[in-house]
Amino acid sequence: MRYARRPRPRNRRLEAGLGLATLVLPCLVQGALAEGEIRLDEITVAGGGGGAMPAARPAPPTGVVGPPPPAYAGDAVGSGSRLGFLGNRNVFDQPFSATSYTEKLIRDQQARNVQDVVNNDPSIRTNVPAFSGILGFFIRGFPVFAQDMAFNGLYGVADAFNPAIEPIERVEVLRGPSTLLSGVPPFGNIGGSINLIPKRALDEPLTRATIGYASNATIYKAIDVSRRFGDDKEWGVRFNGAFNNGATPIDNQSVHFGTAALALDYRGERLRASLDLGYQELDFTSPLRNRSVAAGVRIPRAPDLTLNQHQPWEYRDSANQQLATRIEYDLTPDLTLYGAYGVSNFRQEYFGGVLTIFNARGDYRDPISYLPFHIVNQTAEAGLRGTVETGPVKHSFGLAAVGFWQDLAQPPAQTVGSTITSNLYDPTYVAPRSTFGLSNATPRTSSRINRSIAIADTLSILDDRVLLTLGGRWQSLDVNSYSATTGYRTGASESGAFSPGVGLVVKPWERLSLYANYIEGLTSPAAPVNAVNATAAFPAFVSRQTEVGAKYDFGTVGVGFAAFEIEQPSGFLDSRTLVFSVDGRQRNSGVELTVFGEPVPGVRLLGGITLLDGVQVRAQDPRNVGRTAVGVPDVQLNLYGEYDLPPSLVPGLTLTGRVIYTSAQYYDLANSQKIPDWATLDVGLRYATTFQERPLTLRATVANVTGTNYWASTGRGILSQGAPRTFLLSASVDF
Repeated sequence: MRYARRPRPRNRRLEAGLGLATLVLPCLVQGALAEGEIRLDEITVAGGGGGAMPAARPAPPTGVVGPPPPAYAGDAVGSGSRLGFLGNRNVFDQPFSATSYTEKLIRDQQARNVQDVVNNDPSIRTNVPAFSGILGFFIRGFPVFAQDMAFNGLYGVADAFNPAIEPIERVEVLRGPSTLLSGVPPFGNIGGSINLIPKRALDEPLTRATIGYASNATIYKAIDVSRRFGDDKEWGVRFNGAFNNGATPIDNQSVHFGTAALALDYRGERLRASLDLGYQELDFTSPLRNRSVAAGVRIPRAPDLTLNQHQPWEYRDSANQQLATRIEYDLTPDLTLYGAYGVSNFRQEYFGGVLTIFNARGDYRDPISYLPFHIVNQTAEAGLRGTVETGPVKHSFGLAAVGFWQDLAQPPAQTVGSTITSNLYDPTYVAPRSTFGLSNATPRTSSRINRSIAIADTLSILDDRVLLTLGGRWQSLDVNSYSATTGYRTGASESGAFSPGVGLVVKPWERLSLYANYIEGLTSPAAPVNAVNATAAFPAFVSRQTEVGAKYDFGTVGVGFAAFEIEQPSGFLDSRTLVFSVDGRQRNSGVELTVFGEPVPGVRLLGGITLLDGVQVRAQDPRNVGRTAVGVPDVQLNLYGEYDLPPSLVPGLTLTGRVIYTSAQYYDLANSQKIPDWATLDVGLRYATTFQERPLTLRATVANVTGTNYWASTGRGILSQGAPRTFLLSASVDF
């Protein structure tokens, strides 16, 4: 049933085209095979490359346009990842804690978005509800917004709230600040960074069709086509399309999602280039949103997570267009000049409310508003990357200049009707309301310009047994706010600083890496959307991290240990006034233990544990100094495992499982409001076989198999609920 909502023209051609491609293209390829027109051999891909000769020329160590570093044993993570303008580095040579999750893991876990992928990471938790259509993270206890994610090293290109996962080859997570390496993200957060590496054409042809189902009645279709052309396979084309439509596990909720992404690349003798074009739509009926809790109210127990407290006629509709290009030219075999540019155009309409719980019985108020939203981003980067030897010292250096320009339109919410009063456990649904007659104009309300110049050098001696990285980034952040009515500027903030960084790796033995780093950055706080000053311009503050750690490579298993301390300004939403302010400073100290790989053939592990101690070291109310920081749990544990049954029993059958645990968290600065700890269990099966001589993979997963009801997080003065039991089924066939 459709309620009175503002009509928004959907891209029916995208929907029809993706559906047709998913159904027809495999049939055409299969028919061509039968007639002997083409022959596609079954392939095995490691790290996005491989295949028979001839192969496309790989990028030199100074380049990044090409396949990412090969996968580590077990194929769940990469053996290396990109360190911003320093390029790709082996994970055991990095003076940082980083993990690069592979496309194979994404497929095998049936990940629907980036959050599903980073749910494998013990340092990351969500800060928005599942089935909201919006992503947000806590990394090492600090918020990182979806807009802070990079696409192929460029900020502001991917969808502002929920980038499609289908075109992505790797999800790279760097724990801790990346200011020196990648520049200032839109909001300058220092807890960590996420970089999405797009798929590239493989050396051997690939045509893969996938169809899936998710509870309650969501049908998923996807197509992945890869081809290379030329005498040396220097030209590459890869297309990924997906369409997802139907009812979700949440009552009264449905989703309409479509994406189409075209990736082109050229790998010549000295010149390499890539071009990524993408479009996506994501429309939610009755999407979930964060909750807030009135001051002094004991947080009630979490409701049945399939219940939807939002009205059936609420909606969130969004669309994003994006372009990114990157060019590299080898001036010499050891010196590469490069440039990159990206642009995106994101629009959203939201019609609904943010619930405020006002008593321990779970009663809440739901003010209904209409909020149009528009962002235009542009980003550019230019630099040099090279290697040189000076006597016994080898240098791997980088020089980069980065610019980011954003115009944001977020006019004041337009209230529709009276506030609805209801209850978490017995929601009340009222007559539909309409946005008819409301303005969907999106005048500019803020602008942002981030600029930086960086230089760094990794000095290595003793056959790379000692690696010292030294560098710094000069950066400036200019933020302006404007009246949505008059267009005049109402506020401005200009901040600039030089942010140094240093990292050291020492290998006393071949497989053991000891490391340490110190890094600074600028943090530009952002208010949540339900704050009365959501578009205010806040000045940037200096944030700092120190970290020491160790990594050991057993050959088929990698383990890592990190101990860190991060300080940055803390912002909080006042539950009485709904005013967001940056009136404190927070210090998070912690240790992380991570593991990945295949300890014995057929058994794979991924995950770890993070112990955190978040403390308010400065607060507006002196009584809060020394109290636990909001939304920082003491313990976060994630462990994913796979077990291949012996071929003598059921050849090709793999059992999978994942446990996620998070300890209790405080909601308020005074530590009087709290949510309990929670744990979820995911179980699954994967069966790899052939059908008519074509590789076929069947997958089945039950997320939160026990049906646990829980509050997931409390950071930034908002309350996020967890994800209910969800069934996922899919079948993929390669033609």
